[in-house]
Amino acid sequence: MGYRLSVVGCNKQTCSATATENRSPGGARNRDMARRQRTSLLPARSPAVVQQAVGGLPVGYPSFLEDLKARIRAAQVKAALAANEELIRLYWDIGKAIVERQRAEGWGKAIVDRLASDLQEAFPGIAGFSPSNIWRMRAFYLAWTEEVLAHAARELGGPDLAQVARELDGRHLPRAAAEIPWFHNVILLEKLKDPATRLWYALITLEHGWSRAVLVHQIETGLHERQGKAVTNFRRTLPPPQSDLAQQALKDPYVFDFLSLSESAAERELQRSLVEHIRTFLLELGVGFAFVGSQYHLEVEEEDFYVDLLFYHLRLRCFVVVDLKSSNWRRN
Repeated sequence: MGYRLSVVGCNKQTCSATATENRSPGGARNRDMARRQRTSLLPARSPAVVQQAVGGLPVGYPSFLEDLKARIRAAQVKAALAANEELIRLYWDIGKAIVERQRAEGWGKAIVDRLASDLQEAFPGIAGFSPSNIWRMRAFYLAWTEEVLAHAARELGGPDLAQVARELDGRHLPRAAAEIPWFHNVILLEKLKDPATRLWYALITLEHGWSRAVLVHQIETGLHERQGKAVTNFRRTLPPPQSDLAQQALKDPYVFDFLSLSESAAERELQRSLVEHIRTFLLELGVGFAFVGSQYHLEVEEEDFYVDLLFYHLRLRCFVVVDLKSSNWRRN
């Protein structure tokens, strides 16, 4: 019969006694008692230390990580909405300047269209300066000034929207309109004629974080008429990071192009380089290609699109579109 000798700070006599005891009939029982005694002498480890030893992470790490992610998302939304507000106020100022020039110097459609063309040339690849959008800026300014004053003769929005109407003075852009994305504002301009009703929808859009599709649906179903005075106190807080409005603000190409932060910034550098050496590039393409333009503007269903490089093939009698990508191509 074999035996196991456990040595824990023993001298010759105690070690011999332990070995003899392990061989005795009650050795197993004695060994268990000795093991429990040795274990009781060890310092107790806290649950946090045990979990760290097992999982490699402190107990509070998961909640700490979730808190940081929430703060990062909130900061992203705050930064995107701040950039969006600057863009909206720029559009307001452009619209105001055009209206003032038209009144002072009689600017017509041709001059405004020329202005759009010159801005596109000065800021190539930046969406937002097409002729149709320049005219929207003019309408945007008038919607919150002259149209407000024109409605002042009668009660704006009726009795149900009297509280909202008090925020309109006919001289300044309402804050809610500056805080929603541009195409939310375009929807309000095109679908609503009463300034107080527009402002009501801008406020409730901010409160609930509506996407453009939801905003259109609520307008078309007459939400303000159904709720009446039920919604007059609006929370003046940022939309939740997970809301549709926040996500659209984060991905708004107008804002990213305005900041020159979009992932296509490197692609534009490539495009400008190719245009500067267009003759060499045409030779590389082969015989039959004629260069039409870069950032060629197309308007489809009132939306602006820009072709990186547009060519016409004389033999095939068709247009050839070159879409530049500085990274792996992904289907949109």
